[in-house]
Amino acid sequence: MLSTAEFLTASQWVGIFTLVCATLAGLGFVLQWGIRFRLVGVTGFMGVLTGGLFALGLVPFTHPAIPGAVHFSVVFDNGANQVVIVVPPTITAPELEATLQQAAGDLLYSYSRLSPTGQTILLRARTILHPQPGVSQPVYLGQVRRVLGAATDDANQIQIFADQFALLPKPAASPAT
Repeated sequence: MLSTAEFLTASQWVGIFTLVCATLAGLGFVLQWGIRFRLVGVTGFMGVLTGGLFALGLVPFTHPAIPGAVHFSVVFDNGANQVVIVVPPTITAPELEATLQQAAGDLLYSYSRLSPTGQTILLRARTILHPQPGVSQPVYLGQVRRVLGAATDDANQIQIFADQFALLPKPAASPAT
């Protein structure tokens, strides 16, 4: 993903090309070129492209990285008030808390959520266990509740389900050398 500085640099170069196109369009009208109206269209398109790149250069796209968070995948998102992520079954409680904070920062602060202001959004973390061949068991390990429209990060209410961690496989002890 491009950074905001790269979008601003791109908008400068595209802006210069827009001015070149505008000069060519003006020259086309003065000299009665047959493609003068096409040059006006190209200039207009380049102006819109320049404006869009400049706007993208003003908005930061990066989310802060939470130390200790592990990779997660979104498996369900209704776009309004419910999100489910999947985490590896080897996750620990501190890693889950960091991952829930990371997921909340990445997914719940979006202005595009369809929930009205003041509604609670629920983000749940789960993993899949296979107690026997051919059987899959989803295990919900924790969740984050957030009131949409709350201005601070303190609005996140993180819950870790300690009883569900007892179902996870224990890590194998490394052999002593």
